Amino acid sequence: MTVTLNPFESDQTALVPIGTAYSVTLGKMLDAGKNVDDSHTVLPYIRAANIQDDGLRLADVNEMPFSEGEAARLDLRRGDLLVVEGGAVGTTAVLSHDMPGWSFQKTVNRVRPIGDWSTRYLAYVLRAYRDAGIINLVCNGSTIPHLTAEKLRALRIPSARPGEQRAIVDYLDRETARIDTLIEEQQLLIEMLRERRRALRVHIALHGTAPTDEVASPLSWANQLPSGWRVVPLTSVAQLESGHTPSRSRADWWTDCYIPWVSLHDVGRMRGIKYLQDTTQRISDAGIANSSARLLPAHTVVLSRDATVGRTAIMGVPMATSQHFAAWICGPLLDPEYLWVLFGDAMQPFFDSFQNGSTIRTIGMGDLKAFRIPLPPVDEQRRIVEYLDRKTAEIDELIVETENFIGLARERRGALITAAVTGQIDVREMV
Repeated sequence: MTVTLNPFESDQTALVPIGTAYSVTLGKMLDAGKNVDDSHTVLPYIRAANIQDDGLRLADVNEMPFSEGEAARLDLRRGDLLVVEGGAVGTTAVLSHDMPGWSFQKTVNRVRPIGDWSTRYLAYVLRAYRDAGIINLVCNGSTIPHLTAEKLRALRIPSARPGEQRAIVDYLDRETARIDTLIEEQQLLIEMLRERRRALRVHIALHGTAPTDEVASPLSWANQLPSGWRVVPLTSVAQLESGHTPSRSRADWWTDCYIPWVSLHDVGRMRGIKYLQDTTQRISDAGIANSSARLLPAHTVVLSRDATVGRTAIMGVPMATSQHFAAWICGPLLDPEYLWVLFGDAMQPFFDSFQNGSTIRTIGMGDLKAFRIPLPPVDEQRRIVEYLDRKTAEIDELIVETENFIGLARERRGALITAAVTGQIDVREMV
C-alpha cells in the first residue's frame, strides 16, 4: 500500500504509532555530584555523540555507576535501535551484536521490537522522517529540541507486514550501500585533488616547474633551485613589521572607527583567500598614534604567528595588525602574490619547525627575521603566480563538481529510502 510521508494525516489507516509496535526506553540521567552507592557498578554508556549515521563511534566513551536493576533494565542487545533524543535528534544506529556490560544515557532512546517488527525497517523510516523535517516538527522545542520517549512512541509510521519489512530493508541495504560506496570514492577523489593542488603549489613555488612523480621534500628546496634563482633573507627584499594592540580601556579608540585592524577574529576569513579586503574590528587614528601600532600600506603580506600559525593574506587596503601577526612590505624585487604563495603552502613545514610552546603555538619575531626564501626574478615570480592561479582554479572546479555530485548522491539516497518505506516502489520483486 502506498502512503504519503506525513504521519500527521488523520485519514491514513496504514499508519501505526511506534509505541504499538516497539518498546521505547529512555536512558539514565547523569549522576554528577551524587554520592556513589557502593553496590553500584561503573559501566560505559552510549550517549548521543556516540551515535552517527554510519554507526556507533566508541573511541570516546564515558562511564557512570548503575544499580543492578538499572543495568538490567537498560541493557543493550543485538537488534536494538538507538535513537538520539537530544542533540542530533532522530539519528539512529542498529546494534549488530549484544553489548554486555554497557548501558545508555538519557540523551538516547532504546527501541526494541514487539513481535515481528524490524528495527532496521524503523531506522529507515526515521531517516526518511528526519530528512523530510518531520522529526523537527515532532520536537518543536522552543530551545533545544528533544525527541522524548513519549513523542517517539506517539509518532506514527507506515505499517508493513514482516515480509514486506524484510524486503524493504534488504533492498535498501543493497542500494544504499552502492550509493555509499560511490560517495566514499568521490570523497577520496576530493582528497586526492586537494593533495594534488597542494603538491603543485609547493613544487612550482620552490622549483618553477610542475612536479614529477618524485616530488622533493619542501625542506630540501635550497639545494634544487633553478638557474637564476637565489636564496635570500626575506628581510633583504621586504620590510618586516610586528603588530601591536593599543589599550582596550580607551573606548574611543575602538568605537565608530574606520581603519581596518587585523586580529585573531580574522584568521578564519583568511583561509584560502588571497586578498583580505576588510576586517572584523576597526581602530581610530588616535589609537594608532598613541601606540606602537602602525598603518601598513595595501599589498602588505600578513601572517598569523600565534594560534592558527601560518595563515596568510595580502592586505587589499591599508590596515593595522594586532601583536599576533607579522607583516612584510615587499620591495621591488619581491611580488606580494609570490610571497603569499610561498607562505600559503610551500613554507608551512618551516613554520611548523619554528613553533614553540606546549599549549599556545607561536613563531618568534627572531625566527621570522632570519627567515630565508627562494627568490626567482620578478617576471618569473609573476609567471608562477599566474600559472598557479589558473591550475588551482581548474582543480577547485573539479572539487566543486565532485562535491555537487556527492550532494546529488545523498539526495538520491534519501529519495530512495522515502520511496521504499512509503510503497512508491515495489521492492518485493527487486530483492
